[in-house]
Amino acid sequence: MAGKRAAMSTATHQPTKRPRDEPGLSPPKRLAIIVAEAIAKLIDNGEFSIGSRLPPERELVKRFAVSRTAVRESIAALATRGLLRLRAGHRPIVQRPDYTAALAVIGELVPRLIDEETGAWALFETRIFMEAALARNAAIRATAKDLDRLELALDANRSAIGDPLRFYSTDTEFHRVLYEIPGNAIYPAIHRSFVQWLTHHWTAMPRSAEIDQMNYVAHESIQRAIVRRDADRAEEALRAHLSAAWEFVRLTFHR
Repeated sequence: MAGKRAAMSTATHQPTKRPRDEPGLSPPKRLAIIVAEAIAKLIDNGEFSIGSRLPPERELVKRFAVSRTAVRESIAALATRGLLRLRAGHRPIVQRPDYTAALAVIGELVPRLIDEETGAWALFETRIFMEAALARNAAIRATAKDLDRLELALDANRSAIGDPLRFYSTDTEFHRVLYEIPGNAIYPAIHRSFVQWLTHHWTAMPRSAEIDQMNYVAHESIQRAIVRRDADRAEEALRAHLSAAWEFVRLTFHR
């Protein structure tokens, strides 16, 4: 029994490996990890409140007695974790991590993956798969309030035909409603990411009142199927609409 207690005591009092002890890290890297953890704790305990700006770099350098390089690396690490929102020319803003922030981290890499047609198609096919399921879900579970929002979005889309920028905005809004109907916070965040990742291609697509009219008719077909609670038709109409949209996206790679 005494031997067991001695073994437990030894395990309990073994030194904890700190970031500065990790092999292979340069001193600035080790310090950046330590500073990042210290700032994260200040955010957790409310000293740096959500929505506030982080103190200037010079104050952080003085407070933690580290170099400006270490402070900057710690800020970059915290932004990757979703604890800070960065904007050029402004001090970082403290934020609470959410799905949008998490996807924004991935979003830094996505443009490199979709600069070729095969990569863009992989992303677009994912969108088709997801929205087909969302259209089916809307046909089955949408509330009266959801249907009203979808109708308003469709009306706004119709009124924007012939105005490229406004039509694009109302087109985005129509699809956004489908992502919001399930009430899952992840889905709207994914929609915002799809919009961000594919905007370059969408804005490079050919635009005309005739194309707007075609897209509006597709939206109307989706909306009517949802209102009629026809899940099969809603999914079919959504797939047909986005498959046609992909053909326009493809043109951006062949110009």
